[in-house]
Amino acid sequence: MSLPDYLYTVDQLPSRLIEAAVDQIATLPGIGRRTALRLALSLLRKDPERVHQLADALKAMSDGVKPCDVCHNLTEDNICSICNSTGRDANTICVVEDIRDLLAIESLGNYRGLYHVLGGVISPMDGIGPSDLFIQTLIERVSSTTEKTEVIFALSATMEGETTSFYLFKKLNTLNTTVTSLARGVAVGESLQYADEATLSRSIENRTAYKAQ
Repeated sequence: MSLPDYLYTVDQLPSRLIEAAVDQIATLPGIGRRTALRLALSLLRKDPERVHQLADALKAMSDGVKPCDVCHNLTEDNICSICNSTGRDANTICVVEDIRDLLAIESLGNYRGLYHVLGGVISPMDGIGPSDLFIQTLIERVSSTTEKTEVIFALSATMEGETTSFYLFKKLNTLNTTVTSLARGVAVGESLQYADEATLSRSIENRTAYKAQ
């Protein structure tokens, strides 16, 4: 019979294999070593076949998922299903910080344009500048079309988000674009992915022309 989790501590692990597993699990965001230990011991109590299926799924995901060549969404192909869809409005591009924001908006079901994932926001304190983000590919996307494009800034209402929006506006303002931003239903300082669905939906539907501060 296995011992309860609480009888083990992260400093006195009974196996180097468990320790190696804990070390790897603890690298995940928001997972400390105690939580990593609980997860590792939980996996040991599962059917080995289920654990192998989990490991195979993680490896397949790591090997098979890559950024879309167009919008940087995650996909198994060169171009994601959203960019490939003929039912989307190709002249509307919603700019988001990361994949989680894209998923939050897409789950609403009322936005039918395309996306562009920046991969973060400009943050000098964290050493992240414009060249570290997928900004140039956005400029190239907009520049390559002859039709007027609406670019929606759907970035977090933080100082970093506002800085990024202003930088993008300066870059896009000379192109054939209409630049809009979410209506201020999303609270200042709140990440987009944590906004409730009703608030986020209204923010998109009631978007307004972007005004540089």
